[in-house]
Amino acid sequence: MKLTIRICSALLVAAAFNPAAAQSYPVKPVRLIIPLVPGSASNDILGRALAQRLSESLGQQFVADYRPGAAGTIGSAIAAKSAPDGYTLLIGYTSSIMISPTLLSSAGFNPVNDLAPIARFAVVPYIAVVHPSLPATNLQALVALAKARPGQINCASAGTGGLPHLAAELFKLIANVDIVHVPYKGAATAHTDLIGGHVQMQFTGISGVAPSVKAGRLRALAVTATKRSELLPEVATAGESGFPTLDVSSSLGVLAPANTPVLIVRRLHDEIAKIVSGADMKNFILRQGAEPALMDPAEFGAHIKAETAKWARVIKAANLKPE
Repeated sequence: MKLTIRICSALLVAAAFNPAAAQSYPVKPVRLIIPLVPGSASNDILGRALAQRLSESLGQQFVADYRPGAAGTIGSAIAAKSAPDGYTLLIGYTSSIMISPTLLSSAGFNPVNDLAPIARFAVVPYIAVVHPSLPATNLQALVALAKARPGQINCASAGTGGLPHLAAELFKLIANVDIVHVPYKGAATAHTDLIGGHVQMQFTGISGVAPSVKAGRLRALAVTATKRSELLPEVATAGESGFPTLDVSSSLGVLAPANTPVLIVRRLHDEIAKIVSGADMKNFILRQGAEPALMDPAEFGAHIKAETAKWARVIKAANLKPE
């Protein structure tokens, strides 16, 4: 009986979306779920900027619907369980769709099975920064210092289980060092305590700490991405510093519920590709400390699978238990 119901449901969805309907999409406003508190992160700012430009290019409103909570999984689960008709979309990022579903037993969705990737459109490079009082000017020196002072260097994060925390855990595994994770209730408090010298280091998105680095309040050791950041071009990459596997960036993309018609997914991808390739959006992304990084649905889907598996290995090695 259940199999019959699923088949009938699939046939009804298929019948509702013929090629002509997909070509005329959208014919009404589109809900764009953002699983964050408004204004809390560059992911929100970039998501809203893309929504505004999609509204202009497609002639229908793309309305931001904020559903924060549970490390981004509440909003993501709502999107995953919505009707696959192209009128509910999700802004997804590394922590919300590639890490949290592994860590939270209550996530309520599987990012690979329950979501249809449309396009990755930006990445936020991460960076390793330290308080100036710490006598380390590069990653090699930090490793030497951590080995000489096991358990004495405190590493801040915006909370347990997020990408900043797991970036630190990945660094500990790669470098075989003992540093202490200190979780805070939010990025702002962690940043303040790092500047105050109450903790010694942090892995975080480059956009949030670049002003403090430029002002000399923090010292940048390495960008944990495959290329240098235009925001701090003088800072070497982790690969240039001898740690090529310390590759940490937050991907940002648009997804839909699984089984959303392929023609609608393709139409949205093509519009996003045009927007991101234009100077207006490209420059806006760069001003936020992110970088344009387009992936098509297949590439984005493969990236989600690879990153989910990568961070699951880190979670297991760090002995972090699902909550």
